[in-house]
Amino acid sequence: MNITVLGAGAWGTALAVQAATQHAVWLWGRDPAQVAALHAARANDRYLPGIALPEALVVGHDFDAAVRHAAGGLLVIATPMSGLRGMLARLPADARVFWLCKGFEAGTGRLGHEVAREVLPQARSGVLSGPSFAQEVAQLQPTALVAASTDAGLCELGVRAFHSDSLRVYSSDDPIGVEVGGAVKNVLAIATGIADGLCLGLNARAALITRGLAEMARLGAALGAKPETFMGLSGLGDLVLTATGDLSRNRRVGLMLAAGQRLPQILDELGHVAEGVYSARTVCERAQALGVEMPITQAVVAVLDERVTPAKAVGELMRREAKRER
Repeated sequence: MNITVLGAGAWGTALAVQAATQHAVWLWGRDPAQVAALHAARANDRYLPGIALPEALVVGHDFDAAVRHAAGGLLVIATPMSGLRGMLARLPADARVFWLCKGFEAGTGRLGHEVAREVLPQARSGVLSGPSFAQEVAQLQPTALVAASTDAGLCELGVRAFHSDSLRVYSSDDPIGVEVGGAVKNVLAIATGIADGLCLGLNARAALITRGLAEMARLGAALGAKPETFMGLSGLGDLVLTATGDLSRNRRVGLMLAAGQRLPQILDELGHVAEGVYSARTVCERAQALGVEMPITQAVVAVLDERVTPAKAVGELMRREAKRER
């Protein structure tokens, strides 16, 4: 199968490396200088240091050639959420495409499938998501993902494209739930990082993850997702990984906020996109419009906006009125 990955960041590179063990893969990068560096080093030293690119993996910055390569095969968009709309607009109307980005689109508050419905309605499209750090995928360590679309044939194509000895790919007909899980878990990982950075203990971490999962499921239900999706890879699985894993950028943001660093400094030091920072406000706005209560998410936004300190945000959450768990 011919596969083109559009975006040569860490996750796009990792998936291209993984897929190149079985298929003819083209990795497209928008920056000619970066692409030249990838060619010279046969590695993505900026985003994925220490991982050699397979000789069979083609790297290029000619967008039209990259898209033509995937004719009859599969396109994968590996940009941040902010780049999804523009990338979809450049694809053929009949494209078969998955995206990897996790979040709500800033400004519109739309999920990926909603953006695709506006921009490329005739395309066969879906989301590839789940608990996965790019570095481990590129190292061919065992990982499980979910290919989600209302198009069963596209899900099957996603499984055939990426399922391997080191990568299990499940299918789902609930892209709404998969996308909500992928978006909200990044915000909750910031919250858990704050709690860990304040040394609040393992009890607090477990409580945040559990109640955060309840927030995620409430928002998903209001948007039309299936409840069981949140007990799967893109819900509980991705939340646990991102909230507790040392490779999590969103968790690291929380740790640095707890240490007293300001957000601009954190983002400058991070050097990579932490989607939770950009999607937290949008998650809150969409939840409020739907009448969905998300107190942990609201607390994260308040800390990011510097309206409260991390310690005060935790105190306010603990002082909330006792409620029945359901």
